[in-house]
Amino acid sequence: MYYVVGGAGFIGCNVARRLLADGESVVIADNLSRRGADANLDWLRPLGSFTFVEADIRDASAMGKLLGGVQDEDVVIHLAGQVAVTASVANPREDFEINAAGSLNLLEAVRESGRRPLFIYASTNKVYGGMENVAIEEHEFRYAYRDYPDGIPETAPLDFHSPYGCSKGAADQYVRDYARIYDLPTAVFRQSCIYGPRQFGVEDQGWVAWFIIAAVLGRPITIYGNGKQVRDVLYVDDLTDAYLLAAANRDTVAGKIYNVGGGADRSMAVWTEFGPMLEELLGANIATASGPWRPGDQPVFISDIGAIQRDLGWSPRTPVKEGLGRLVDWVHANRGLLEELGL
Repeated sequence: MYYVVGGAGFIGCNVARRLLADGESVVIADNLSRRGADANLDWLRPLGSFTFVEADIRDASAMGKLLGGVQDEDVVIHLAGQVAVTASVANPREDFEINAAGSLNLLEAVRESGRRPLFIYASTNKVYGGMENVAIEEHEFRYAYRDYPDGIPETAPLDFHSPYGCSKGAADQYVRDYARIYDLPTAVFRQSCIYGPRQFGVEDQGWVAWFIIAAVLGRPITIYGNGKQVRDVLYVDDLTDAYLLAAANRDTVAGKIYNVGGGADRSMAVWTEFGPMLEELLGANIATASGPWRPGDQPVFISDIGAIQRDLGWSPRTPVKEGLGRLVDWVHANRGLLEELGL
């Protein structure tokens, strides 16, 4: 049995789709608070039979009921959370209650079950903070690391910059420590920028999807900073591959933390490189406005994905331009839904 917590979100519904296609038994839990969550559930229903539980991870009792019957062979994939840095700055208490306390509720529900299912947590590269002490070089179209050609490894110092970084980082460390203290098989995936179909990106979160949606629908686009900020990007199907490989190799991943992203080969500047690529895909020029740098915005983040490559034989398969093309096609095909959702 797979329990996909946050399963009506972007990553969750894509993971659930794959599991249903593979004939797995799936329980989806979600509080349906995210824009598009209902639409994602409707999309999933014809694809296979699953159990849906409407529940909020902030409700410890509900999480106990959800996971009280887990078995040792089950897998819990924790994808629920507050996902925007800007929202965390505006409301740090809510951000903490969802990301930190909510994750603890899930861990405690598993611990109190007396069973040892694999518990995979979707963390974030934001746990590394602004990395002000990492030497950065500025080139014509992008920033670059001076000393980390393969990206930042999992051994880099943690620096929880922004309330979002603090809440996700606290959960990251709780998940790791429950493996050490309670011998639960947990794995932490510190994810970079994930993109793909059914991502209802907005300006505050999901920048790849947001730029595409805004360009197609004629919405204003603001570039914060100079657009040379670099991120490694990963297509959602490739992330799903990593989850399923982890599930098939639980003894290998238990107690481990992995960077999971596109790596150096799938990195791009958020506008000076992505913008021209998007204009080519759309066959049109895109007008933008400029805004100030946002708090906690790293000039560069590229994941060193060597650890998960070595342990699981996993590597990203989808070229960036191919993945972006698929997302552009999805946005065009779902224009009516996106407008209905107010995007």
